Amino acid sequence: MKKSYSLLWCTILVLAMAATGCKEKVKPVSERIAKAWTAESVKHGSTVVYTRGGSNNTTPAYSAFRLTLNNASGTKTATYTEFDGNTFNGSWDVENDNKLILSGLTPAPTGSGGRIEFTITSIEDARLVLTRLTTSPKTGGTINEYTLTNP
Repeated sequence: MKKSYSLLWCTILVLAMAATGCKEKVKPVSERIAKAWTAESVKHGSTVVYTRGGSNNTTPAYSAFRLTLNNASGTKTATYTEFDGNTFNGSWDVENDNKLILSGLTPAPTGSGGRIEFTITSIEDARLVLTRLTTSPKTGGTINEYTLTNP
């Protein structure tokens, strides 16, 4: 009987070790987000104003929207191009794996003080959904949601 329990425990231990040791490790959000992103769709509040390839876009200029996040040797630089074509440069960071912070943006985007924060709603290898935490004066004071893709 003791051999049966010993064999059972050894089997459970081996299976548990195999199950935990074989999981694919997921890279940290700060590594997964460091890419060049373009707009696939954009909402101002609850209204969709842009969909890539759409013919009824109320704000077709989002085709120029870009968010490039670089991480070269620990130096995190950001280039943020809004729908109106204005480009801002600064730095970026991820807080608690669910908040993207663009800071030190120059020139400072309207009403931002050089800082824009987003909630990371979801992230996949080639898709990122961000929701701006503060209203955007350029879009009539709406909270905007950006579905971005790479490439």
